[in-house]
Amino acid sequence: MRILIVRLGSLGDVVHAVPLAAAISEHLPDAEITWVVESHHAPLVELVPTVHRIERLKPRAIGGEEGVLAVARRLRRHAFDWAIDAQGLLKSAVLARLSGATRVVGFDRASLREPAAARFYDDRVSPAAGQHVTRLNLSLLQPLGVAASRTSFPIADVVSRPAEEALHAAGGDAALLNPGAAWPNKRWRPERFGALAQLVHERTGLRSIVPWGPDEAPLARAVVEAAGDAAVLAPPTRIGDLVALLRRTRVAISGDTGPLHLAAAVGTPLVGLYGPTDPARNGPWDPDDIVVSRYPKCGCHYDRRCHRAEWCLDDIEVATVVDEVVRRLAARDGDRPSHRDR
Repeated sequence: MRILIVRLGSLGDVVHAVPLAAAISEHLPDAEITWVVESHHAPLVELVPTVHRIERLKPRAIGGEEGVLAVARRLRRHAFDWAIDAQGLLKSAVLARLSGATRVVGFDRASLREPAAARFYDDRVSPAAGQHVTRLNLSLLQPLGVAASRTSFPIADVVSRPAEEALHAAGGDAALLNPGAAWPNKRWRPERFGALAQLVHERTGLRSIVPWGPDEAPLARAVVEAAGDAAVLAPPTRIGDLVALLRRTRVAISGDTGPLHLAAAVGTPLVGLYGPTDPARNGPWDPDDIVVSRYPKCGCHYDRRCHRAEWCLDDIEVATVVDEVVRRLAARDGDRPSHRDR
């Protein structure tokens, strides 16, 4: 059996689709899995050992080797039995249909960000409301006769010189602060991250590492400058470097963005900062991880920009977060239980 997964981006959403590949491999061990993903997220899928083949798609490209026409031509050569659109957009649904798969699976209209995508599916899944996004994704396997009962993230470890350099600069035992996010209103202010780094150092002895991706260098530097000697700037941080860092740091603090979900996937203890998004749907899934959430009071649910003069995340105080970091570290070390949501 040949199965295609279509999940193009973003990084966090690609992380949340990894259990699809894991469940297919577990329940249909003879299946050959291909994943089509945007080129800049492909390094993560490369670390998923249950995926046999990756097709890289350049965003908004029509022609060229990674344009949609060439990708569709290559996909059609594989005679897929199933194509699973875990993206739920018109472009992903069209690509799943262009693959030539015998059956194309996606969500029903009511569950899609772009309801018109449903017309390209042979099988439409109606998931139960209120589930975490990873469980929503796994429900797409129902037409294949797969009832996945567990969520797993087979992501290979990475040897990373930039990660080792950052850990050495931080003293070998560190926290990780991720200030970046694609949505402006998912970002806690850099001066607060800097103050957090100082308090974490005072109360735990841990210095913090601040990673950064494309276009995030000024933001990361602002955090480090505000932190004084309590934080160090990581080298330019690619996906593999981030995986290596997260596997070796004691705790990670982040807004609702890709690095947070990657941290959850590799088992890094977490404190998540949530404003416009619902942690019940998008949050970490380890019951020991802690969420500091302002979602119930937020007036801009799932909008990229806040409608208030001050962001929802501005309501989260540094003192609150450092208390939760200490609590999460205690739970990690087995001293006492943590609280799921604060």
